Amino acid sequence: MPHITANGTGIEYEEFGSKFGTPFLLISGYGGQMINWSQEFVDGLVDEGFRVIRFDNRDIGLSQQFDELGIPDMKKIFGGLKDGTAKDHAPYLLEDMAADAAGLLEALDAKPAIVMGVSMGGMITQLLALNHPDAVKAIIPTMTWSSDPTLERSTPEANAVLTERPNPPSRENIIRNAIKANRVIGSGPSLQATDEELAEKAGAAYDRAYRPAGLSRQFAAIQAQPLWHERLSELSVPTLVVHGEVDTLILPQCGQDVAKRIPNARYVEIADWGHDMPPKAVPVVLAEVIPFAKEHA
Repeated sequence: MPHITANGTGIEYEEFGSKFGTPFLLISGYGGQMINWSQEFVDGLVDEGFRVIRFDNRDIGLSQQFDELGIPDMKKIFGGLKDGTAKDHAPYLLEDMAADAAGLLEALDAKPAIVMGVSMGGMITQLLALNHPDAVKAIIPTMTWSSDPTLERSTPEANAVLTERPNPPSRENIIRNAIKANRVIGSGPSLQATDEELAEKAGAAYDRAYRPAGLSRQFAAIQAQPLWHERLSELSVPTLVVHGEVDTLILPQCGQDVAKRIPNARYVEIADWGHDMPPKAVPVVLAEVIPFAKEHA
């Protein structure tokens, strides 16, 4: 897969479809490698004529690692939330990751693009639109949050599995942990992934690149990022907000809030969908995304 420097960061990326198609950038969530965007999802967009780009966020997968920045002190970050100094203790912020995405689109001559980001990637998508408006043609923030601290974001059970780390971090334990976590935050019975599908996905990610220190720094970036929810009213970009009805990691009210804050945004809530992208959900999600994307291509 090709590697490129964007925003001063080494980014591993992959392109699909015609160079002449409207660029469609896919941004992964916390700890998620670009292979989390399944080939079926990518092919569904390519079949509609889009030039699809997926990439590894910094510090994950095969993109540049920031090990020289060490492990963040989360006590200092959480302590700094009250006085605004949290960002001073983080190795980098979500807005830096948004600048990476903007730099990638610039380097690939792919501006403006339709941008879809899931979870943390949905947060990056919002900051990309706010800070780099020339980079986006339309946005699709998915299973994500506006940064409004007054909203209840997760169930206690979902919070617990988000921060759980397998010990020891063997391939077997990581696969077992992924299956366990999915049963808490994943989709309901009609869309649910099988244990075999989850094991294959987790094993492929482990074999490609296991970067636990990067997870710590990405987590710090989420927590330390200055709030942006009050800025969303400034956006004029076409927006489709997509959320799952049974998402326990980022509750549906968070997606509804994003849509309410962005002028003229459309909101779609998918029945029995959780905080994942199981094979059965791919055609259901694409059925919502593709008409919107074609409208603004």
